[in-house]
Order: sequence, then C-alpha cells, then structure tokens
Amino acid sequence: MKQNIAVLGAGSWGSALAMTLVENGHEVCLWGNHANVINHINEQHVNKHYLPHIVLPKRLKATLELEEALNKCDAILFAVPTSAIREVAQKVVSLLNHKPYIIHASKGLEQETHERISQILKTEFPASSYQDIIVLSGPSHAEEVARHDLTSITAACECEESAKYVQQLFMNHYFRVYTNTDVIGVELGAALKNVIAVGAGILHGLGYGDNAKAALVTRGLTELSRFGVACGAKASTFSGLSGVGDLIVTCTSVHSRNWRFGYLLGQGRSTQEALKDINMAVEGYWTTKVAYELAQEKGIDMPITTAIYDVLYQGQTPKSAVLSLMTRDGKSE
Repeated sequence: MKQNIAVLGAGSWGSALAMTLVENGHEVCLWGNHANVINHINEQHVNKHYLPHIVLPKRLKATLELEEALNKCDAILFAVPTSAIREVAQKVVSLLNHKPYIIHASKGLEQETHERISQILKTEFPASSYQDIIVLSGPSHAEEVARHDLTSITAACECEESAKYVQQLFMNHYFRVYTNTDVIGVELGAALKNVIAVGAGILHGLGYGDNAKAALVTRGLTELSRFGVACGAKASTFSGLSGVGDLIVTCTSVHSRNWRFGYLLGQGRSTQEALKDINMAVEGYWTTKVAYELAQEKGIDMPITTAIYDVLYQGQTPKSAVLSLMTRDGKSE
C-alpha cells in the first residue's frame, strides 16, 4: 500500500518518522521552515542539527514550500511543537483541495485554550476536509527510531479502521504499532508524562538515587491516570504504551529533553537558562502550566505537578519542592 505522505516538521521526530515511512516504500515529502536544514537533507541526506550521525534515505525529499509537501498527499503527519500546531493547521487548510488522513505525533496541550492536539485540529479543519484524525504516540526517542532500535507505539482514533490505516503505514521489523480507540487517554498520557520527566530530571540533578526516581514514576503514573479519568479517558490506557511506557522512557533517559531540562534545574540553573541550554522545544515546561491550571479548575489532586509548577513558575527551589512533597500528611496508597 504505497502512499504519498506529507510530514510537517523537520526536527528530530519528524525526520525519524519520515525516514521510517520512506523505508516502508512510501513517497514522503518533509516540510520545514529552516533553509539550512532542508538543504542539508536534500543535498547531503543528513539533518545535522536534529539527527547528527544519521544518514537519511536519498529518496526522502524535503521542502520549504508547504504547498509542495501537500500536493496529492494521502496523509498529513504533524510533527511540529504543540505551540505551532494551530498556526500550521491554518496554513494547511488554506492550501488543501482534497481529503487526506491527518495524523499527529506531537505531545502537549495548548497554552491558551488547554486543548489537546486533536481538538485543535478538529477546530481548524472543517469536517469535510479530511478522512479522519489519528494520534501516533508512545515511548519513542527519535534518535533510537532513526537507528532502527526496537520501538512500539500506539495509533489512536475513535474509528479503529483509521487507526489500522496508520498502523499499516508505519509497521516494520523495528517499528511496531498497536491500535487504540481512547484518543483522550493517549493524548493526555503523551502530554503529562513530560511533566513527570521534568521532575525525574530534577531528582537526578539534586543527586537523589533510584528509590526516589521509582517513587516519582509510580506516583506520577497515579497522577496521570487520576487526571485522565477525570477528563474522560480510560484508566487502562495509562497502563499501556502511551501511559506507563512513555513515562518510563521519558523519565529514565538522557535522550529526553524534558529530563535534561529538569536535570539542569536540579543542578542549579534557572528556568530560562535551562530552556536556553536545551535549545529545542521542552513540552514539559508548557504542559506543566496547563496541567496545573486544569487540575485547579477541575479539583484534581496533583501534588507532583503542583510541586513542579511551583519550581517553574513560582520561584520555589527544587530542593524545597521535594521537601514539601515528602512532608505532606500521610495517606493510603
């Protein structure tokens, strides 16, 4: 089933997913807005800034022209930061003259509206302009996917047939895709695990050991599930790849920019210094604020998220935030 796919976002994740699609026999056009990145991909078959040391397929085409990427595409894959989803979607809508599938592989919540990404896309795309909207998410570092390390993720859509379409696009010997119909749970798991990953990095930066990290991941998963169920997700989703799976990989790996951001905070860097050092989108920074605001609005108990919010936005030191968590009143598990 050879398909024409437009991949929007020439960062590490967009490039790795585009690479996988090309290797699966699809025609792929990768769109980005940095001329040097696009030129390197087309001329040298590398993405030096985002995926150094990875040789990209020669058949992968890259472009600065969004209209060229969208031409006759069967599916559009959004792999841009959450903050850019709405703007890019608006540009896409103005250029579309056919009905593709819309897939997104971004992980976050919009600041102003608190919306999940599929909600943003449904707002910006008229229902008559697309086949369906599918979420692609799970424990997946771009660097490892590009190296063909074994990876398993989830394609989520209320229509299982649409999820199976995406499953067929991506499945191969190193990239396994499961289907799921709980879009809310998959998207919230993907977004909120970045908050917990910032906390995991903070703990490491402060010098705490495995006991502390295990407690954070375990109680963080409880927090994710509690929040998700309150928003309409299924509790079981958080036991899957887009829940505990993504949480484990993001909280334990130096590849995670959210973990690295937290680590720098634990080492004493200010929030702005840490963001500057990472020099890529740190979704957990923005998602923490949205998650905190939603939890306050809905009356959801989120002590870990609140502690991280206090560090990022209220000037509390990481050390005192940890102390406040550990000295709360006792409760049952």
